[in-house]
Amino acid sequence: MKKEVIGPAAVYCGDCMEEMQEIPDMTVDMVLCDPPYSSGGLFAGDRKKSTREKYCDDDYKGAARFQNFSGDNMDQRSFTEFMRMVLSKCRQKAKQESVCAVFVDWRNLPAMTDALQAAGWIYRGIVVWDKGTSRPIPNRFRNDCEYIVWGTNGQRKTEYKSGVFIGAGCFRVPSVPSKNKDHQTQKPVELLERLIEICPKGGIVFDPFMGSGSTGVACAKTGRAFIGIELDRGYFETAKERIATETAQLSIFARGGGG
Repeated sequence: MKKEVIGPAAVYCGDCMEEMQEIPDMTVDMVLCDPPYSSGGLFAGDRKKSTREKYCDDDYKGAARFQNFSGDNMDQRSFTEFMRMVLSKCRQKAKQESVCAVFVDWRNLPAMTDALQAAGWIYRGIVVWDKGTSRPIPNRFRNDCEYIVWGTNGQRKTEYKSGVFIGAGCFRVPSVPSKNKDHQTQKPVELLERLIEICPKGGIVFDPFMGSGSTGVACAKTGRAFIGIELDRGYFETAKERIATETAQLSIFARGGGG
């Protein structure tokens, strides 16, 4: 285990199933994560390719410049069971009424909804991320979207009163340009900021698949605490640096030194 504390963020380098033992039960306000999709094709041979081959271009400044990440070669049955185990452990760490939101693509969308429910979360629906970057294929619909499967830890009250969070069900946010990426499958911080609005200010957001730390950056920007776990040491170091940079910038502005 390697743990680093950066302001209100605590980040761990290691396997999420092992490192979650360090997190106290019933303390997390939101689980928000972007796990390996184990996707990238319709056949077993497609899924077994490296993430660089499946998800990246090798053009100038393309995301193929980053290292491959592991855990992305499972068939659908194994993927479902793996995510069930992870999300079940996440639920142990979550408060009652907390939210779980997990990214996935169209190929493994049914598997993720199964895994969320089998882990004990109450399945609430799907949020659509329209990234607007898919390539057109003649005589087919474009695969413009990825999805966020979400649920709650037990019942979550609804209150129709002023100031209560009401979230959109579809977000059109451009994907991160390859030249600006720190990870092969990086999600835009703007999208993550909008998703974590459902978490109370000052609450704790937990990401067991931290990657390059975009969720941690979004938490720093929006006043949430963050716990992240990343298996790959290279991406862990990137996440640590990005979160530290954002935290330092916010500290400078808070002291009035940003002019």
